[in-house]
Amino acid sequence: MMSEAASATRRGFGSDNHSGVHPEVLEAIAAANGGHVPAYGDDVFTQRAVAIMKGHLGDEIDMRFVFNGTGANVSSLAALCPTWGAVICPETAHINTDECGAPEHIAGVKLVPVRTPDGKLTPELVLPYLTGFGFEHHAQPSVISVSNATEFGTVYTPAELRALADVAHEHGMYLHVDGARIANAAVALGVSLRELVTDACVDALSFGGTKNGMLVGEAVVLFGDARTEALPYIRKQSGQLASKSRFMAAQFIAMFEGDLWERCARSANEKAADLAARAAALPGVTVTQSVEANEIFAVLPEGAIAPLQKRWRFYTWDEAKNEIRWVTSWDTTPQDIDELIADLTALLPR
Repeated sequence: MMSEAASATRRGFGSDNHSGVHPEVLEAIAAANGGHVPAYGDDVFTQRAVAIMKGHLGDEIDMRFVFNGTGANVSSLAALCPTWGAVICPETAHINTDECGAPEHIAGVKLVPVRTPDGKLTPELVLPYLTGFGFEHHAQPSVISVSNATEFGTVYTPAELRALADVAHEHGMYLHVDGARIANAAVALGVSLRELVTDACVDALSFGGTKNGMLVGEAVVLFGDARTEALPYIRKQSGQLASKSRFMAAQFIAMFEGDLWERCARSANEKAADLAARAAALPGVTVTQSVEANEIFAVLPEGAIAPLQKRWRFYTWDEAKNEIRWVTSWDTTPQDIDELIADLTALLPR
């Protein structure tokens, strides 16, 4: 990986949660810092933030702020799924690969991973796993969970989500969306959050903000009939109830009262498209997934990866294939891309 000195002075492409906090978000946190207000979400900032989000997602929601994406996913799944339930998800889903067994340990659910070529589930991929209903020896299929954007940077359209929701509802199940990059997905498709989530009949959303310029804070959103009186208790029991909730709420106000969320996501997406196009034009470099949001997967010549990682922070995705992942952020600049491409070009075989 890159040296500590370089990491302190250079933006990288390791993840969008490596980036700093957007100045407008910091200003909102500072503005919320005056005086005393009630704790645990019983404050005017939280009330205002929820009202703003209802403007984006509709009135029939229950929205609760949590500390992080794992907390949002675990709380969502615990609200939707009994401990004897099963959650159908892509094999590459964050809940399956990067949450240290938290859904199983905290929510007590069984994850059923499905192999996909691009990180996306389809009804055809899901249907073979919807078996054993009413059979007491079989974990009961209860939730279909997908990420939008996916861990491969691909994006579900509203129609694709609606098709999964229809399958879930036909089987008495729910559809959950891990929306750590939901802003990037919506901007990539040119649709509103309501069109991408509410109108697609999603039942639960882990609403991400940290990857799009916030300091800390995500949210659990339950829709319509999926709302449950258990959610506040699940959040508390999961260690996700913030005392000073106003500082999470202030960030959502800053992001979603205007168009800051769109501006941040659009900038990250555009930089990813630029980086992918320029990298793909280099000899020996192959972009392996459709670049639809702000993640790029590419195969590089083996000898180029380690030297490049000494100058730039990014991850090797599949060592056997020499496949790496770059992620652009709201603050990625054209100069960052120019310098990365120049360094990569210098490392390629002549």
